[in-house]
This record gives sequence, C-alpha cells and structure tokens, in this order.
Amino acid sequence: MHRSIQVAAGCAALAAVLISTHQPVSARGLGAAAELEAARANARAGGPVSARDAELLERHGCLSGTRSEFCLRLENRNYRVYRQKKRPRQ
Repeated sequence: MHRSIQVAAGCAALAAVLISTHQPVSARGLGAAAELEAARANARAGGPVSARDAELLERHGCLSGTRSEFCLRLENRNYRVYRQKKRPRQ
C-alpha cells in the first residue's frame, strides 16, 4: 500500500513538471533574446527587415564580422559626449 502511494505521488509530480514546462518561450523570458538573435540573423543575411530589427540592432549591436551595410554604418558612428558645465560654487 505504501509503495503504491509513492508511485502515485511520483507520477503526479512528474505530470505537474511536464505541464508547467510546456509554455511558450516568451512566457519563460527568452522571447527578447530570441528576437534579438533573429534580428542579428537577418542582418547577416543582408540587413534588418523591419523597424523592430533595426531598433534591436541599434540598441544591442550586430555580431562582429557582420558585413551588411546597416551594421557597417553602426560601427562607424561617432559618439559625442556632451558634458554639462559645472557651476561655480557660491
């Protein structure tokens, strides 16, 4: 009797684990990473195909060695640092 209760509890625990892990990727927090990798793959294939791809590539960058025109323009951007002038102490 004790053994059959353990087997039933084990089956229930296994079923609960299988049900809880059968969720879409985006529900587990990997959707943004997959979307970024898809944008990088599109860049390697010739350039971003949507505005969202371009936004992700501008924010996170292309992979090194990507030779699309869009990624080359991102590499050659000039970043200007604007400093605020300090006010003299009174």
